[in-house]
Amino acid sequence: MAPANNRPERNFRLTVAYDGTPFKGWQRQPGKPTVQGVLEEKLSAVCGHPVSLLVAGRTDAGVHALGQTCNFNTTSRLGPARLGLVLNQVLPHALRVTRAQVVPKNFHATYHAKAKLYRYVIRNRNDYAVFDRDWVYHLRRPLDLGKMRKAARHLVGRHDFTSFCGISGRDRNPVRDLKRIRISKKGPNVLLEYYGVSFLHQMIRILTGTLVYVGLGKVDPGAIPGILGARDRKLAGPTLPPTGLFLVRVDYPAAFPPVKNKPRGEPVE
Repeated sequence: MAPANNRPERNFRLTVAYDGTPFKGWQRQPGKPTVQGVLEEKLSAVCGHPVSLLVAGRTDAGVHALGQTCNFNTTSRLGPARLGLVLNQVLPHALRVTRAQVVPKNFHATYHAKAKLYRYVIRNRNDYAVFDRDWVYHLRRPLDLGKMRKAARHLVGRHDFTSFCGISGRDRNPVRDLKRIRISKKGPNVLLEYYGVSFLHQMIRILTGTLVYVGLGKVDPGAIPGILGARDRKLAGPTLPPTGLFLVRVDYPAAFPPVKNKPRGEPVE
């Protein structure tokens, strides 16, 4: 909470990018380097009072972001452009503020998030990625993208994704609305993009692991409805490493209505 003074309190929205490799995820943890912990520490110093961040969705250790969104209240006199400039001078190189803006007082990064776009990057060829090894998942065997796209069509829509949920998320509502999956190839990389309202813990990494098994011929595309319906994690593919996963952007509505019956914060990739 910002200290009382003569300056009005404003609500700032930050768009941030980070390399998740040196961080133990987004969420603040005592004695561990996290994105939230580092960002709140530097913001508090810059603003001159303790800062507590609200975020669109927490990312796990090793997961990256191109367009994470968070917000906080401050009585600092700094304008958005100056705040972003000063912050980037004191933040570690693995964490950048790409945009700072003043938003309506009722804007809430978590509860007003309309949808999120995630991307998983697979380097699909023999040669090992030396310089981007922390940002791709390396797979030497060729993938059948046609089969993967066929399987992905069964996953789009509103489903119970228990079979594609990490253990720590099984006490939550497992129903999610997956609006789109796009699978494409760019140079040596296979890109899998997932667009949806929200995601279960490790859901994207498990979905990708399952689609990779389809692409390798280990799982038939027609088996996906059965895996969904069984609600059994053991039937889905492996949980791929976080190295290839990026939060690309978070979409918000044009207006921010009051939030009633706020849901619990969710662990997302």
